[in-house]
Amino acid sequence: MKSTMKKLSVLLLTFVMLLTFFGCSKNKSNEVDKVQKVTLNEVAHSIFYAPQYVAIEKGYFLEEGIELNLVTGFGADKVMTSLVSGDADIGFMGSEASIYVYTGGSADYAVNFAQLTQRAGNFLVSRQSYNNFTWNDVKGKTILGGRAGGMPQMLLEYILKKQGIDPKNDVEIIQNIDFGSTAAAYSSGLGDFTAEFEPTATTIENEGRGYVVASMGVDSGYVPYTAYCAKKSYLEKNPEIIQSFTNAIQKGLDYVNSHTSSEIAQAIAPQFQETDIATLTKIVERYKSQDTWKGDTIFEKDSFDLLKDILTEAGELDAEAPYDKLVTTDFSKKAAKN
Repeated sequence: MKSTMKKLSVLLLTFVMLLTFFGCSKNKSNEVDKVQKVTLNEVAHSIFYAPQYVAIEKGYFLEEGIELNLVTGFGADKVMTSLVSGDADIGFMGSEASIYVYTGGSADYAVNFAQLTQRAGNFLVSRQSYNNFTWNDVKGKTILGGRAGGMPQMLLEYILKKQGIDPKNDVEIIQNIDFGSTAAAYSSGLGDFTAEFEPTATTIENEGRGYVVASMGVDSGYVPYTAYCAKKSYLEKNPEIIQSFTNAIQKGLDYVNSHTSSEIAQAIAPQFQETDIATLTKIVERYKSQDTWKGDTIFEKDSFDLLKDILTEAGELDAEAPYDKLVTTDFSKKAAKN
């Protein structure tokens, strides 16, 4: 009897183990089946976008069922081309690009669904040091700017005008250099100033080739500098993916707004292996201290109207660009409540 009971116990234990094994295998399989592959094309790979990289490195996208394929487009025009062609599912760039597509007559235009940064992320780098730099110091000088119609260039002009400087007559702005090549051109001797994102601005400074003298983010004030968008058709077909993506970005924002610059730097370090941790921490603090990142991803109408004013002042907008068509806050509002 004992022998029979022992055999029954062993069989029962084996059955339970097999059931558990196959049950776990099934659950894992189901989890894998739920993961959606999403291609995100970003305008630049910069510490400026720290919340996004926190979301990647902390596994927030995977928690939301997204396997993210990150591609760097090096310019809003290139990112939008990738989005429109279908090579990218989501684009991350200045929202002016979505306005250009809409006013160009596209039926399947890009809709902004989440804003990340609320200040400009580039810095003015000078070939000479200044004890007390003012924007009047750029008069009569040459600045390596950005592409006409792009956010970096328009913000530079916006700042100059705020300072009473005529961008066309008081200073020479070079606009025909590729987005990712301005630092190299500057290092070769071209220009008196250059507008650079991080970590490039600090790299130039650390190598003794220039000095960071002004923050575009501070001097331009709050502006909706970069946001996530997707084609109208993609949003309509994939609301769950867009919600999950926005949730992950919100988690990234929550992290950077509740952790120290050192902790943020450690979290995103795998994304910037060419930058030592001390420099990375310094750059993160530079962005964090100037209130670069929003508390949520909601793209408010006032911010969009300011963007349109900047485009109009730059001579880049001559048609209506309605907020209710080019921006949705549904996903952001849900993400902020979670």
